[in-house]
This record gives sequence, structure tokens and C-alpha cells, in this order.
Amino acid sequence: MHVGSGRGTRAAFAAAVVVLLAGCRGAPGGGAEEGGRPGEQAATVSPAPVLPSGYGAVFLAVDECSSFGRTSFTEVSCRSERAAARVVARHDGTVRDGPRCPATTDFVLHISEQRPSADEDGDGAVPRGYACMRNLQPPHPGDPGGGGGPRTIVGDCVYDLGDGRVRETACDGSAEREPEFEVDRAVDDRSECPASTALYVRLGGSSPVGCARPV
Repeated sequence: MHVGSGRGTRAAFAAAVVVLLAGCRGAPGGGAEEGGRPGEQAATVSPAPVLPSGYGAVFLAVDECSSFGRTSFTEVSCRSERAAARVVARHDGTVRDGPRCPATTDFVLHISEQRPSADEDGDGAVPRGYACMRNLQPPHPGDPGGGGGPRTIVGDCVYDLGDGRVRETACDGSAEREPEFEVDRAVDDRSECPASTALYVRLGGSSPVGCARPV
């Protein structure tokens, strides 16, 4: 949905954004998925939120960029020196109900709905949605083994939190927690994992089960 392009309109339609699943610089935690040892159920690990502002005719459209800040993310021109991450996919609605972000997404921004009472051309509403973001420069926590991102994928490493829960960490040992297991394949059902599998990780998607081995 388009937003009025005037300077006053841009200021009026700044959308509140929350980092739902953070793997970016300055954001806590990494992508975490449900998982467990054979026969166990797991719980989802929740990340912490951060808030920002906006810019441009369409708020955080595909191929547009955002800056990073200590407490906010602002839409900026991708040619700006402040540009730090690019939108690789953009969907209306909620992450829970909408399409999954691309596998190597570094972090996800949730965009709160904004419906101003007045604007220049009458189409200034910003619908509720989310933007899948990719850092313009390394590090890329969404890459396999990167230790973060909103999705756990083949090549990622995790450590056991207990009670059937796991959290992603960098495979190279550079994060605060050492890796304990690596997801080496994705299958349709646990029965398809090899006998050497020590941990099942819920990945979602067309092959929802990750078979993880000790590292």
C-alpha cells in the first residue's frame, strides 16, 4: 500500500517496527526453533523487541533499506551512508500467519498498522506486516552456521537449553555459547533421520524436521 510522498506525510506515517527475530548487529539473541532429543517436545524461544521510525513512499518495500540504531530502525535510501540492511521480502499480516521469510534472512521487522486521520492524498495508511531483512555487509547471522536469523536451516548449530528447547549459536565457536549439535539434514519425518541423530530440531517448511548430530 502506498504512502503519501510529501515530507509531512512521511513524518506522519512513520510505522512502529519490532524486531521479532533478530540476528543483526546490536539485537539480542539468534534464530531459535523448537527442537528436542528423540521423543521430547520443545518450546519456542522468544526474542526481545526494539522500536523505530519511517521514510519513503512505500514503507519498507522489497529492495528498500533501513538503518540501524540503538533503539530504532529507520527506512533510508539504499544509497545513504546510513543504509545497513535491505528488504528481501515483505508481507502483510503477522509472521505467525504469513509466508516464511527466505532461508538466509538475517532478521525480521514487524510493522505495526498506522491509519492517520489526515494526509495529503488519502492513501497514507501503513498496513500491519513484516519485512524480511538482509544485512548489506557481513556478518550474516542468517547464513548456515551464522548463529542467528529467524530460521534454523541445514548447516546451523544449536545448544541445548533443557526441557526439550534449543537455541541457535555460531558453528565456529565465536558466540558466547559453544555449539553442541549441528543440523546436517532436513527431512519430512523423524523416522527418516539417520540412527546417529542425537537431536531433532523443528525447521518448518516442506521438510520440517532437522536431524542434528553432536559436534
